[in-house]
Amino acid sequence: MRPHAPGGLLFVALGLILVAAGYVWRGRVLRPLSAKRAQAAVIRDRSRNLLRSADMAIAGARRRAAHGEPVIVTVGDVTRVARQHYGYLFVEREEAAAALRQRYEAADCWVDSMTDAFN
Repeated sequence: MRPHAPGGLLFVALGLILVAAGYVWRGRVLRPLSAKRAQAAVIRDRSRNLLRSADMAIAGARRRAAHGEPVIVTVGDVTRVARQHYGYLFVEREEAAAALRQRYEAADCWVDSMTDAFN
């Protein structure tokens, strides 16, 4: 076996180059974290999850309703789904009602459903 194989030297040289590049770069973040962007992301995620909770509450109420019986979806159903599926400890009634109103109208639930979100 030769003491200085070209493949081994190339491997060591590449490793040293990567170590030097890491030392120069020092782990700098290309785009630093912003509190404003993080807050906006939390708000977007929460509103999206509340809309999904409203969809799940409507679907659950439709499954529970008997044939020919009107579907009843409450704001409490939305808060319960948000608590169970997304872990929200507290959801304001107005926030859940707004999500339910939006999904209620989008799903055209006027025909066969009733809700307390418009009170």
